[in-house]
Amino acid sequence: MSSLRHRTIDLGGIRLHLAEQGAGPAVVMCHGFPGLWYSWRNQLPALAANGFRAMALDMRGYGRTDRPEDPAEYDRKSTVADLVGLLDALAIDDAVFVGHDFGAVLAWDLPQWAPGRVKALIQLSVPRTRTSPHRPSTTFAEIATRHFFHMHYFQKRGPADEELGGNPALFLTKIFWALSGGYRYRDIFRHPSEGRGYLDVLPEPPQLPWPWMSEEDLDYYAREFGRTGFTGALNWYRAADHVWSERQGLPELPITLPTTFITGERDPVQELSGPDPFHAMRDTVPGLDQIHIIPDAGHFVQMEAADQVNDIMLTFLSKFG
Repeated sequence: MSSLRHRTIDLGGIRLHLAEQGAGPAVVMCHGFPGLWYSWRNQLPALAANGFRAMALDMRGYGRTDRPEDPAEYDRKSTVADLVGLLDALAIDDAVFVGHDFGAVLAWDLPQWAPGRVKALIQLSVPRTRTSPHRPSTTFAEIATRHFFHMHYFQKRGPADEELGGNPALFLTKIFWALSGGYRYRDIFRHPSEGRGYLDVLPEPPQLPWPWMSEEDLDYYAREFGRTGFTGALNWYRAADHVWSERQGLPELPITLPTTFITGERDPVQELSGPDPFHAMRDTVPGLDQIHIIPDAGHFVQMEAADQVNDIMLTFLSKFG
């Protein structure tokens, strides 16, 4: 099997880092918060061994990719341009895109924003939902009057950047555990917002290693975020109003491309996505093949249930080989 390769591509406005392995049809994997290319470490060799060119990105703001300071530079125009620019730089006509968390939210927009460049979608954790009529920051602030809500806490630059960056290893261990299948994330909502930081409300995690994360894995994340800080990653949250504004006036086109969806049974995102998000997604994604719900897994399903996710991905991808 081919070895893992790293490269950084200058796209003009930004330098984008990726890890890639294998040769064949392109599969581009896009992580969310607090991820890195490393979040796909279990998928890269599996895809490569089965005849695909697997690429895992450090998304804009993360890792070895450039980290613009202005949240406006994380709008949909910019983040789509990163992915189209990557395909152009590598002379790839189209690719299967795999998204998790914010990477999934971006990938849901790709068929409309980059027509002809998406062959199919594999989406993890975040179902497609309709655009709210309300500005996101207003909704976040309203929720925060009732209980601590990280999406509101992250809006203002300063406190969160300093808190998370002050001890990356502690934050990362806590957040990976809190969002996993081993914890009930909604328990965090018992805490009020006033006078609380994220570290105050996150649970104490069990000692590493866990079945799906080793001390070495956590060390890699901690070193990278210790080097870069969290501002670039948090700018994805701070761009929410920008992305919402870009969507105003645009029709929400149905996604007819072949699509499969994977989530953990205990992923808290499903509870935060509104009533019956899977039914709503079937209405807006007529190309949806299957919804795969993996028992006992939480938000980081590609790490918590790597073998099952790999099998689902490869079965779906076999239709495009």
